[in-house]
Amino acid sequence: MSLYTIPTNVLHNNDTQFHPSSFFLIGIPRLEHVHIIGFPFIAVHLIALLGNTVILFVIQTDHSLLLPMFYFLTMLACTDLDLSTASIPKMPGIFWFKLREIEFGACIPQMYTIHTCTALESVVLRVMAIYGYIDICNPLRYSMILTNKVTAILGTVIIVRTLVFVTPFIFLVWILPFCGFRLMPHTYCEHMGLAKLACGSIRVNVIYGLVAFLVGYIDLSVIGFSYVQILRAVFHLPSWDARLKALSTCGSHVCVMLAFYLPALFSFMTHHFGHNIPHYIHILWANLYVAVPPALNPIIYGVRTKQIRERVLRILKLLKISPTKIFYNSSVRQS
Repeated sequence: MSLYTIPTNVLHNNDTQFHPSSFFLIGIPRLEHVHIIGFPFIAVHLIALLGNTVILFVIQTDHSLLLPMFYFLTMLACTDLDLSTASIPKMPGIFWFKLREIEFGACIPQMYTIHTCTALESVVLRVMAIYGYIDICNPLRYSMILTNKVTAILGTVIIVRTLVFVTPFIFLVWILPFCGFRLMPHTYCEHMGLAKLACGSIRVNVIYGLVAFLVGYIDLSVIGFSYVQILRAVFHLPSWDARLKALSTCGSHVCVMLAFYLPALFSFMTHHFGHNIPHYIHILWANLYVAVPPALNPIIYGVRTKQIRERVLRILKLLKISPTKIFYNSSVRQS
């Protein structure tokens, strides 16, 4: 990276500050001058915005979709919109216009939003996997177990659990002293990236990061168990067509899980143990789990869901027919 774009007081500042005025996001180390790298991020951001907005519109306008599973799909779509909007729009400014500075007052909310959304996404995917397990392995009791009351309780627990685990990140960064360089080799603000810039002890930050990792690992373990049981049930289906259809659905869901959890786990492990891994590989993977899942989820959980797919096709059909109707009506009036 060319350092002439960074003020010299940031490069040679030995004053200790608890709340520095700003940080500088370098972007992806060794790829700062590859400007084309910004286009894929913009593309997935637009897909995420369009796809999740369509899902929310369809669910909110069709009262037959006001069912427990679609409540969590709504929560997932809202989470994806927030995650994509919090992390990606800053990236083109970094890659194309060298707008790397981010104020402390903007960095902390961005960190909090990203960690809140990733934590929410993890637990929502966990609950949706459990719903899928009950639907396939115990369908007769599905409506008895997953009532609207249970769904409301689960939704409240999800939000409270996420806030309880994520909110301490703010205070753990707030009390850190910063001195010297304030250059972060990243495209967005995140907890350990900020903690590593501190000139004081970050032992508490590391320990709490491990706690957060264990919570995410529990989510992943429950998801894995649910899909193992789902696959066992699928292989006992009498029809090969039913098996293939169920395997296709499960396979696409597993791909979404891998797209979210693998980069997240890789980023966490690299922060704590992967000191020999090049920075650009770490940051590329860290960007994958905030950029790719919000664009994939609407396709996998939305378009591939029969009820939503039918309604989206119906809307597209109406949009296609309406101009013809308008032209026909205007011609009749003129005649």
